[in-house]
Amino acid sequence: MTPLFSLLLAGAHWPARLLACLGAALCLALTFVVCARLPLSHADLPIIVAPLGASAVLVFAVPASPLAQPWSVIGGNTVSALIGVAAYQLIPPVALAAGVAVGGAILAMSLLRCLHPPGGAAALTAVIGSTGIHAAGWTFAFAPVGINSVALVTLGILYHRMTRHSYPHRAATPVAAPAPGLHAADIDAALADLHETFDIAPEDLDALLTRAEAHAAARRAGSTKMRQPGTPVR
Repeated sequence: MTPLFSLLLAGAHWPARLLACLGAALCLALTFVVCARLPLSHADLPIIVAPLGASAVLVFAVPASPLAQPWSVIGGNTVSALIGVAAYQLIPPVALAAGVAVGGAILAMSLLRCLHPPGGAAALTAVIGSTGIHAAGWTFAFAPVGINSVALVTLGILYHRMTRHSYPHRAATPVAAPAPGLHAADIDAALADLHETFDIAPEDLDALLTRAEAHAAARRAGSTKMRQPGTPVR
């Protein structure tokens, strides 16, 4: 039975997660302070947009995720906000505009390789936001959304450097797989069999599986050495 307070993601442990909580708290507060110096409130725009809270979860809790990388955060939020503004201006029924904004944002982020879940919220905010957001038009996508995103990513990079984490994430160098070994084509075929999308880059998945196979080979080799001659294999 899984313990009540066990962490959800593979590889996660409490010291790193608590450090992520501290980083998200500090950097989101600093993002607010930095953006408060901009003349956004005078234009009846929020100093910081709500989707940035979700962006902070990704940047600090799962910095290795492809969805949390700098281009995903900045590009995903900004492009999605632009799609939302376009949907609001071109489609009068709000319900239809909201749906088109989110669906269009997913398509645009996928095409531009900047898929970022909070981008869907940024697109939706452009449709159902305040009068000030609607009056800002295309500007909303850049200030506050774009500026918020740039500030959060910049602070995230600095924080992860200070805490010695890899951000922007760089995949670990794959080890030489023992014979017969796994190949990238094998991993692609296995993913195709599952018909699912996983929140891990193919390079990270390759490095993880080849290292796991190397450890398994070392374990098998160690078990063979420890087995006495003549002892039956169980």
